[in-house]
Amino acid sequence: MSSSLVTKTALTAATRAATRAVPLSRRGFASVAPVTGTSRSHRIVVVGGGAAGLSISHKLLRTGKFSPEEIAVIDPAQHHHYQPGWTLVGGGLKDPLSLRRDEASLIDPKLQFYNQAVSQLSPETDSVTLANGDKIGYEHLIVVPGIEITYDKIKGLPEALADPSAPVSTIYGAHTVSKVFPTIEKLKRGQAIFTQPAGVIKCAGAPQKAMWLALDHWKRAGLYNPSNPSAGAIQIAFATALPAMFGVPKYSARLEELRKERGVEGLFAHDLVEINGNKAVFVKGEEKVTREFDLLHVVPKMGPYAFVKNSAVADAAGFVDVNQATTQSTKFKNVWSAGDASSLPTSKTAAAITAEAPVLVGNLLRSLEGKEPALEYDGYTSCPLVTEYGKVMLAEFKYAGVPKETFGGLPIVGGALDQGTPRRAFYHLKKDFFPWVYFNSMVKGTWSGPKGWRF
Repeated sequence: MSSSLVTKTALTAATRAATRAVPLSRRGFASVAPVTGTSRSHRIVVVGGGAAGLSISHKLLRTGKFSPEEIAVIDPAQHHHYQPGWTLVGGGLKDPLSLRRDEASLIDPKLQFYNQAVSQLSPETDSVTLANGDKIGYEHLIVVPGIEITYDKIKGLPEALADPSAPVSTIYGAHTVSKVFPTIEKLKRGQAIFTQPAGVIKCAGAPQKAMWLALDHWKRAGLYNPSNPSAGAIQIAFATALPAMFGVPKYSARLEELRKERGVEGLFAHDLVEINGNKAVFVKGEEKVTREFDLLHVVPKMGPYAFVKNSAVADAAGFVDVNQATTQSTKFKNVWSAGDASSLPTSKTAAAITAEAPVLVGNLLRSLEGKEPALEYDGYTSCPLVTEYGKVMLAEFKYAGVPKETFGGLPIVGGALDQGTPRRAFYHLKKDFFPWVYFNSMVKGTWSGPKGWRF
């Protein structure tokens, strides 16, 4: 999760009673359901306890329309990570443990928490099967488990990441992110390559955030010469499967300017498929290209979880097929999705969830009242692109890559503020404010991004 967050029908009485009969496991924490082997039901079942799952669950709870344990959250995780902060860990700016919380501690005790994985979604029978075999029934299902990182889709990557002596790392993983900055510090000479794969990934700007921070580190250490890279001890290449630096034209143009100014080699339409020793193998069109490296930062392949992809809620690509305006399933009226697992055609970031969640919640409540969805999501998302230590380019946009900026055009000394220009103020949003507001408000359902706090 990455992440700009800028301020500007019912169950039977017997079933409800049975649902409420399970005692809370401990005061102040979510109720963790025991393994019973029997079916249970809830008005709302939320699959996923990440940024989307917690934000949506708590927003629903805060409406006051649900009794204790009428809303259930399913997630196998023991820990919850503020994933957008992993770019900062990769730059030596944050301790990964400071971005981690116990999952149960973030879930309101009025919510039923199943600390289990999901093995099957059965929308035809309004049920979810857990990994332990239990079946959970629902009136409405919200599918928000995020997406899966598939390290093994790049040959040799799992082995390289596990080898502490290999100069291969990635910010994409709680178990891998701590390797990134030491690897950057260790490099004193040679070729550094930073990759971005084909296909959907979490926060499409994060691959180059890692690069810009590393470049700045090496420049400050006297190891990189932006004006004459060949004269420096370290050379840098950005190998992306995309044809440009970024998917939004305005910001892509600015980032391309930075790339050229700073002497970074651009390897466009290069998709990493294999790591063999100190060689990286890319596919470019119909050919394979091999490049040697002394440091390789890899963004692994990602995609939908099997239980989503293999279910009737999925589209051809494996994502939950939803109406891009209402977040309601195109196949089942009582199924909803947002965040990374959804088919919403926008960049997959935590910022997007701040705009998607209120729409999903509002439309689901209307559905419970027998009304059609009326709220519409416009594709808002954001990516705070760290371009060096102390500066961030705050990219905000909606569907079709159209900028939708919170601060753009505000009067400043010398003219109007342009969010395409990296600024220190945006850096402090990324580094300090966003991690704070995430754990203190967003996952509690009270933060709505550009629209600020909603209690």
